[in-house]
Amino acid sequence: MTTTSLPSSLIATLPGQYYTDPEVFALEQERVFEAMWFCVARASDLARPGQFRTCQVGRESVLVSRSRDGSVKAFLNICRHRGAKLCLEESGEVKRAFQCPYHAWTYGLDGKLVAAPNLTSMADVDRTAYGLVNVHVREWLGYVWVCLAGTPPSFEQDVIGAVAERLGDTESIENYDVDNLRVGRRITYDVKANWKLIIENFMECYHCATIHPELTEVLPEFADGYAAQYYVGHGAGFGAQVKGFTVDGGEGLDRIPGVGQDQDRRYYAITVKPQVFVNLVPDHVIVHRMYPMAHDRTVVECDWLYLPHVVESGKDVDRSVELFHRVNQQDFGACERTQPGMSSRAYAKGGVLVPSEHHIGAFHTWLRDRLEAHPAQD
Repeated sequence: MTTTSLPSSLIATLPGQYYTDPEVFALEQERVFEAMWFCVARASDLARPGQFRTCQVGRESVLVSRSRDGSVKAFLNICRHRGAKLCLEESGEVKRAFQCPYHAWTYGLDGKLVAAPNLTSMADVDRTAYGLVNVHVREWLGYVWVCLAGTPPSFEQDVIGAVAERLGDTESIENYDVDNLRVGRRITYDVKANWKLIIENFMECYHCATIHPELTEVLPEFADGYAAQYYVGHGAGFGAQVKGFTVDGGEGLDRIPGVGQDQDRRYYAITVKPQVFVNLVPDHVIVHRMYPMAHDRTVVECDWLYLPHVVESGKDVDRSVELFHRVNQQDFGACERTQPGMSSRAYAKGGVLVPSEHHIGAFHTWLRDRLEAHPAQD
């Protein structure tokens, strides 16, 4: 195979190894997922003290729950006695404490060790020191974010800053009052593809005319191949005859009151590295959270958020949900078709990006820099 220089209009992608090598994925777990702010749950899933969710963050199982003081706590989901997984369910609710199913060591909602067989005879055991291992936690946009790093990076810079960089400011997203919207639908997708293929797909629209007929009917400019994320502050405009962000372009639901006139009839897409997509339209917000499980498997949890009265009244959101559900199916199907090609000798040195995809090259540079950097000392 001969090596030729790329035309100036093209830039190289990551080599195929980055999508197929378990060792690369292990490095990503350490230096990306376990080192950055990672979105794990909708805060409303933890509405009452004792409600919890468990999730995979890098190599760790993390337990998040609502404490009795109303704050959200996050811990490594590991008993301090012999290392058994503390909570086996993905979600649930306890009355007062978490109890290990192996030896019955029991922890309060604040993580403190409160009981264990024969614990009273071990007066030298510090119940706080032998409590659950805390994980840094923040709430923003109505979601719970955790960070496993000993010293977490700036949430304001890495998370809020990513939104400001995309929209041009943070006030624009505040108009959607995402914190107070309600989950109208949640769909979980198990995608047989590397997490980076999903991010790259979301960041570009070069494929939109080919695989997204419903989306390009609603957002005609996407047929030209330029994604909304290609321009800072740009929102893709609805088609002239389109009434709402629905599968048939018909009327949507009640518009979010804070959405400005300049944001009306527009779609905005935001990527918050490493695993969150936020989609803004006038009457709802769609949030994707990715959980990379292996080099060739990613679980994606997608929430459709609406005004509280829309959800509480039982209004039909099917046409609203169906548009992006189809987009998800089309995108994830494309990613699954691409994953096997990453192992081909034809992709050993990677592929190419066309001009409308060049911002993906910045994502590749960002990833390489993180993987090549020395790991932070906790």
